[in-house]
Amino acid sequence: MLRVVVSTLPTLRPLLRRGPLLNHKPLLRSRLQPWPFRALSSPAAAAAASAPSASVKGEDVALEEHLTRCAAAGRAPLRVAVLVSGGVDSSVALRLLHAAGHHCTAFYLKIWFQEDFRNFWSECPWDEDLKYAQAVCDKIDVPLEVVHLSDEYWNYVVSHMINEYRCGRTPNPDVLCNTRIKFGAFLEAIENLGFDYIASGHYAHVVHPSTENTEAPSILQLSKDKVKDQTYFLSHLSQPQLRRLLFPLGCITKDEVRRLATQMGLPNQGRKDSQGICFLGKEKWKESYWKPSLEIT
Repeated sequence: MLRVVVSTLPTLRPLLRRGPLLNHKPLLRSRLQPWPFRALSSPAAAAAASAPSASVKGEDVALEEHLTRCAAAGRAPLRVAVLVSGGVDSSVALRLLHAAGHHCTAFYLKIWFQEDFRNFWSECPWDEDLKYAQAVCDKIDVPLEVVHLSDEYWNYVVSHMINEYRCGRTPNPDVLCNTRIKFGAFLEAIENLGFDYIASGHYAHVVHPSTENTEAPSILQLSKDKVKDQTYFLSHLSQPQLRRLLFPLGCITKDEVRRLATQMGLPNQGRKDSQGICFLGKEKWKESYWKPSLEIT
């Protein structure tokens, strides 16, 4: 039976039950306000982050170099909430931050469950994803929390997509999910739990201002891997959101991530990347929601 660790954060226990986390008003970026946090960046850290990666010899990756970046030039350990999906990218991001000395808690977001979608389980096996996430956390020895955001996902992403498609427009679900769920509803959920940053396995890079220049903005930059780069899908994030984020894979290529996963002995090192949008059922979704309206008013 799948074991889910829930004892470390009692204030999150209500989220483990199915039910709304937030009220169902539109989630606006203006609702997110900055709050005090320990600064990550320093001139030395910024220089390290922008430096090119060392050449890879054989199958080995310069692990120490990446750990130095994640350690933020010797600053005190940070409390980091790390989003994990069961995939290789988020697992390597978690391992790097933990190995660099930060206090990490992993979070798996269960964002989709609709009983009406009978073919859902074959299209998006979240239970398998969660098993991989748990196995990785067990190996690294970090706690894993499962947070249910199904209602928020339906209200802020899926329903919006349905309405847009019906109007003949093509929304981007990944942009919506990043802005409104991963770094929106989830960020609000842990607002008062004392985490300094949220981290994920996105291929992107955020340059934070130095401790001497806290009024400067955090800047979203392209990752080293221009093929896997995901900055477009993060482009709608606000400053209050960006200032909370860490992307440990911003200076690493996908090939290096794969080799790191092997070096680290992660249980999911050989797992294939997910493709497509997992919540789309093949038949009932199309028949029930994508059928265009022909009514003329």
